[in-house]
Amino acid sequence: MPDNVLSQPHLLGIKGLQRQDLDMLFRTTREFRVVLDRPIKKVPSLREITIANLFFENSTRTRISFELAEKRLSADIINFSASASSVSKGETLLDTVNNILAMKVDVVVMRHPKPGAPHFLARHIPATIVNAGDGTHEHPTQALLDCYSLQERLGDLHDARIAIVGDISHSRVALSNILALQLLGAKVRVCGPPTLIPRHMKDLGVEVSYDLDDTLRWADAVNMLRIQLERQDIKYFPSLREYHQTFGLDLKRLEALAKPLVILHPGPINRGVEITSEVADHPQAIILDQVLNGVASRMAVLYLLAGKPASAPAA
Repeated sequence: MPDNVLSQPHLLGIKGLQRQDLDMLFRTTREFRVVLDRPIKKVPSLREITIANLFFENSTRTRISFELAEKRLSADIINFSASASSVSKGETLLDTVNNILAMKVDVVVMRHPKPGAPHFLARHIPATIVNAGDGTHEHPTQALLDCYSLQERLGDLHDARIAIVGDISHSRVALSNILALQLLGAKVRVCGPPTLIPRHMKDLGVEVSYDLDDTLRWADAVNMLRIQLERQDIKYFPSLREYHQTFGLDLKRLEALAKPLVILHPGPINRGVEITSEVADHPQAIILDQVLNGVASRMAVLYLLAGKPASAPAA
């Protein structure tokens, strides 16, 4: 495999990627981070490429990040919202995408509430597919930007101890992060209420804990996940107040540690639930770094899948 071509024609998930894919994506992300620090932040890398953003679920951060990445690469963009489309009239996913492809679209970036929807499209349409989140399954670009941000702060992640805390059951971020971190050689522990940690977690080769304070002492970095109330059809814990007391990261817990701890959050933040404002805005938190790195990381994904890898990204 050439050293500037990904092993997969799509980005459907972290599962299926190889370690060299991550290394290549991170190298390319680093080059685009340089571009984003320039006075002129636009490059012509995807000037002849048309990208359709299909979001069948509400999204703010991910959608804006992809749109900005596409504009920085000079791509032509089509934005699609299910609530304002014929999907609300009963049109199928395949019909919707085929209609868009008839307009000569090269890449489809899709978020969908059903796990496996991007995989379905990849089997049926002649376009490059990028998964922007499929149900509770995967969110690969979030994992890529999280791991890149961790490498910026910690260096090589081999044997680094990374904790993922919160609503593991309903989180696509958790699975993608676990798979990416394991490819990089990190040790992973998940922590949260027993009702929000799937039984199969240990089968993935991760540690499981129900004790936040012990987990924080163990970890080099912690990724605090949002409680996804919109995906919960029953009550998994008595109250948000009790959840915060047991599994929320506040300044008292942070200052009790005899070490620095890198803090991540995929957003949006429920301040006062999984994390307090003092911690979210703390110097040890790299949440805003994640946001900026998200644009560069998605530029790297789109460039390596749809661009012309023979030319340098910043050309």
